Amino acid sequence: MESALASTTALRVALRRAAHQLHDSPLVFDDPVAIPILGAAYAEELRRTPLRPDRPFSTGLRAFIVARSRYAEDNLRRAVETGVRQYVLLGAGLDTFAYRNPYPQIRVFEVDHPATQQWKRDLLQRNGIAIPETVTYTPVDFERQSLSEQLREVGFDRHVPAFFAWLGVVPYLTLQAFRATVGFISTQPTGSGVVLDYGQPRAVLPPLEQLAHDSLSSRVEQAGEPFQLFFTPPEIAVELSAFRNLEDLGASEINARYFDGRADKLAVRGSAGRLLSAWR
Repeated sequence: MESALASTTALRVALRRAAHQLHDSPLVFDDPVAIPILGAAYAEELRRTPLRPDRPFSTGLRAFIVARSRYAEDNLRRAVETGVRQYVLLGAGLDTFAYRNPYPQIRVFEVDHPATQQWKRDLLQRNGIAIPETVTYTPVDFERQSLSEQLREVGFDRHVPAFFAWLGVVPYLTLQAFRATVGFISTQPTGSGVVLDYGQPRAVLPPLEQLAHDSLSSRVEQAGEPFQLFFTPPEIAVELSAFRNLEDLGASEINARYFDGRADKLAVRGSAGRLLSAWR
């Protein structure tokens, strides 16, 4: 992502979350702020966001996006029930949790590139969405700045457990940046946890999925945010060896949990995208 520009992929993700609120029933991820945060500026683009039942991988991508948000907040609820009081959104984009937060005891740290954060705050102000006192914005360039130092400067307490949501970020990182962030999270106190999503390498995908991978890779590269990092499940398990109770979900497990029995056939497709949770 160019330093002066907000994230194009963050907008595309937000449009798909909003389209889910309009077009899918029942909702997998109920987000009453997903449409309001986009406001009039993106109303026409939202209207034109393709549902395309004739393009199953496009529909499957929408399903994956809403499933990963639901999965993150399901795991956050588990963390809150065990006493966690800090929630860190790594690469927050236009995530709306902080503006519909049902846990008044939770302090939310939104971590993202400064340009994306400013764009988000402009949208919130323009569309009349209040910023709660429980939200702390934390500008970080993952490739150039220390996550630990930036969080410390805004009041994050490393001595008490925290829960991290790291959605839609890992494929865009270098291995060095990924390991630095994993290293930081792995030093958090017992009871801390993380949810992330990741993609499998092109080489392990079947031919049709390789074509879908190539199409998506081309689009994000043209947007200035190229994919860089992929893992197989055994590879990422090694990277997360400092954690316990890893849960790594592929399409069949995600569909069984969130999309079973739907009349509209909304479901995650293919084997590329995976969801993972891990705990300290």
